[in-house]
Amino acid sequence: MTSQQPQQIDLSSLPIPQLNSVKNQLTQELQHLTGSFSALKQAEAKFRDCGRSVGEGVRGGEGTPILVPLTPSLYVPGKLASTETVLVDIGTGFYVEKTPPAAQDFYKRKVEELGKNLVDLEKIVQGKQGNLTVVEDVLRQKVIAESAKGGGDGGT
Repeated sequence: MTSQQPQQIDLSSLPIPQLNSVKNQLTQELQHLTGSFSALKQAEAKFRDCGRSVGEGVRGGEGTPILVPLTPSLYVPGKLASTETVLVDIGTGFYVEKTPPAAQDFYKRKVEELGKNLVDLEKIVQGKQGNLTVVEDVLRQKVIAESAKGGGDGGT
């Protein structure tokens, strides 16, 4: 099994239109990655809130008034039926019955996993940002050199 290593290209050998294309591609990738980063941050906050809610919710005891989420923005009033088990959304619409400590542990593991993914994604974003800066610098130098060449020839 051979592993492909990223190909290195001498940016100064590329013409301006190709550099513009590379710059646009890197900009699009950065926009996508930063959008993904934001979505992961939101998911991390959601899981953290879920773990906290499980811990605080079962302390009230049976019959405690609660708000039950139907959608992210719609809640209906309800009463806590049991403090022995809770329903945990494990993704794609599947729910599992767990004890409160097991549910808190599940959410804690999810937060930790997302935290690791966020650190990895942040490194990738920083690398892409560095690549974009280098491409912009080379592009700027080429445009200046091109305009200096054009300015010198235009006087004769």
